[in-house]
Amino acid sequence: MTSPYETSDTSEAALAVQLDCLRKMSPQERLRRALAWSGQLRRMAFAAIRRRHPDLSNAEVQLKFIELTYGKELADEVRSWQHEEGL
Repeated sequence: MTSPYETSDTSEAALAVQLDCLRKMSPQERLRRALAWSGQLRRMAFAAIRRRHPDLSNAEVQLKFIELTYGKELADEVRSWQHEEGL
């Protein structure tokens, strides 16, 4: 049976070190790290969307991110709201 922490590209020894480091962090530091990682992943996702769709504006890239992350229905609602607000 595999561990819920097991990944295909991380050795067990490296994973043990990572988990030990996380356990030693204060709750505030874990939160700071999580927010930093989340921001980095979001920037990477936006960059990937821009590479696939170089013709999209920044606003359209953000809407594409919403669509890919949360679904087309929410993205369409945001588009509609933006149109109503004149954004």
